[in-house]
Amino acid sequence: MLGGGRERFEQAITEGPERGATVLHRARQRGYQVITEAEGLDAVRPGRPVLGLFAAEALPVEWTGRPAAPAGTAPQRCVPADPGRGPRIPSLEAQTRKAIELLEAGARQKGQGKGFFLQVEGASIDKQNHDADPCGQIGETVAFDRAVKAAREYAVRHPDTLVITTADHGHSSQIVPLAARPAGLSATLITDEGALMKLSYATHAGEEGQEHSGVQVRVAAEGPHAHRVLGSGDQTELFTTLRLALGLR
Repeated sequence: MLGGGRERFEQAITEGPERGATVLHRARQRGYQVITEAEGLDAVRPGRPVLGLFAAEALPVEWTGRPAAPAGTAPQRCVPADPGRGPRIPSLEAQTRKAIELLEAGARQKGQGKGFFLQVEGASIDKQNHDADPCGQIGETVAFDRAVKAAREYAVRHPDTLVITTADHGHSSQIVPLAARPAGLSATLITDEGALMKLSYATHAGEEGQEHSGVQVRVAAEGPHAHRVLGSGDQTELFTTLRLALGLR
């Protein structure tokens, strides 16, 4: 496991034979390699489970800017949220590449025909949508796109690999015309090309947090059984697609 949430692992166990110990302490006792910064991730080697806790709670976002407002915002460019996070906190792409490296090594040790399963989540895309934070949201989407690229590059070298990319639900943000006066909140961004782009957040009128939407979400795939996600389908069918790709009964 790689990500944030260090404070949750530092909580004490309240019941059972391990009562009083912290979850983090028990992980170390059970042989986990516990790392808290990017440099430690580089040093991790296969053979033992890994627990990466790079922030006390959620990982900091990649980009920052003013959140959307009821009357809109003045045009703004998104900027890096923390230029110094690189040496301390590995990107989602770096975490993905390391996870693939470790899982592939473990699969080789188990013998031919033993594959692996990896789930990567860009969790803060959702969080920033709830906060109507366009720069945070888009920056995390870019970070997730780079992680998908890492998985697809591995799949090119290993064509028996299935890569599925999807979301668990739709959300509030949408691009609207610059002249629009949408209900709820909105923000105007300056793109890399110097153009203006207006985003609307209209699933909640106040500042208590935007809600999910019920729109259909895209499911994209490449590799064995990728044809099963073409067109429309029940998202729970992804379980069967993954089971077939892994050769599980």
